[in-house]
Amino acid sequence: MRMRWVVVFILWAILFGGRALAQEPSLLTLEESIKIALDRNLKLQFASAGVAGSEFRQKSALTQFFPTWTGQYGYTRNDSLTTIVSGQSIRITDPGPPPTTVTRTFPSETSRDTYAFSTNISQPLYAGGSISANYRSEILGVDLSKSNVETVKRDLVLQVRTGYYNIITAQKVLEVAEQAVKQFEAQLEVAKAFFEVGIVAKNDVLQAEVRLANAKQNQVRADNTLALTKSSFNNLLRRNINAPLNVVDILDYKPSGYTLENSFEEALRQRPEIKSANLNVDQALEAVKIARSGYFPTISLAGNYNKTSDEGHLNPDNRWTERWSVQALASIAFSDWWRLGYKVGESKVKVAQAQDTKNQVIDNVILEVKQNYINMAQSEKNIGVAQKSIEQAEENVRLNEERYKYQVATATDVLDAVTLLAQARLNYYTALSDYNIAKASLERAMGRMYP
Repeated sequence: MRMRWVVVFILWAILFGGRALAQEPSLLTLEESIKIALDRNLKLQFASAGVAGSEFRQKSALTQFFPTWTGQYGYTRNDSLTTIVSGQSIRITDPGPPPTTVTRTFPSETSRDTYAFSTNISQPLYAGGSISANYRSEILGVDLSKSNVETVKRDLVLQVRTGYYNIITAQKVLEVAEQAVKQFEAQLEVAKAFFEVGIVAKNDVLQAEVRLANAKQNQVRADNTLALTKSSFNNLLRRNINAPLNVVDILDYKPSGYTLENSFEEALRQRPEIKSANLNVDQALEAVKIARSGYFPTISLAGNYNKTSDEGHLNPDNRWTERWSVQALASIAFSDWWRLGYKVGESKVKVAQAQDTKNQVIDNVILEVKQNYINMAQSEKNIGVAQKSIEQAEENVRLNEERYKYQVATATDVLDAVTLLAQARLNYYTALSDYNIAKASLERAMGRMYP
């Protein structure tokens, strides 16, 4: 009997305990969050698709180096008789057995129906450098698309890191609010006990009740802020907006070891935005070459073959005429030179614009690095100050609570001390969060994906 109840208890624990564990959300690390965002983000998928499109344009530009082969088959109905074959002699080989070769001569024939087949192949030999310049431009376009993908990735990683730290900070703010509520509740109990024995006036109880009510309101606001922060993070990761979410507490202080000079050097070397600006300049230079190609002749080699007949199926037994030709052609449009001059001038202006944009990007990168470095250094200093103020505020609360017991301090002194302690804790966690976010922003400004 006892054994049966043991088995039942184990099954119950497995069934309902397993459900409880399944409902409890697992901890989500920062690395896992970044991976999820990189896999699901729509903006990143759009940028990656742009790379595929650029590669197709590159392959399309490569085909311009190869010959063009065209074919045509048509039917014409004339209003009068037209000569189709004029005494043409052809040699026809009969596969046998035995194989024989005969010569057949067609007399002149006329017909109102004409069936024509023609095929043409053309190979560009020289186009003033426009084909090669266009191909190089498309190669640069592929690199530009890939650089844009790297920019989107780094922006996304920074958003994930910032959102992750915001969740931890919101949790810390909620913890501070809960601690403040407990301390105000304890002070209220002390004030009520003193009032009941006639040591303090009713005003001490009222003050404690008001402070407690305010602390509970702060707790509700902190709880709502945490819920909204988690929903925003779920949305960033393209998870269900109401999905349970717990994160690992990594809000701590680790010296970065970065210097401003090294940060500048790394940013100028690694930032994908600068690489994109350089690629835009190179593309603009290739556009100038394409525009200038109009000043030079285009040289091509073409071959043409055609035959006509008064019957639709063009086989050797029918009456048909046959012609072929090979042509080498060089052409140049002298009348377009005045138009090409304006086009080349416009292309040169775009090169200058691309250079100016590149310089502006570099200036913005340098400014961004310095701003984030200063923010990180400022937050780093605030951490030490805030940590020291917590120790002082805790001692202040302890002293005022002791003094209040002996009626040396007022209830206001105790309540103010509790409020100062809560504010000191908030300042500490805020400085810690600001430091980690500023550090992440600096690493993004330096061109890093993730440290």
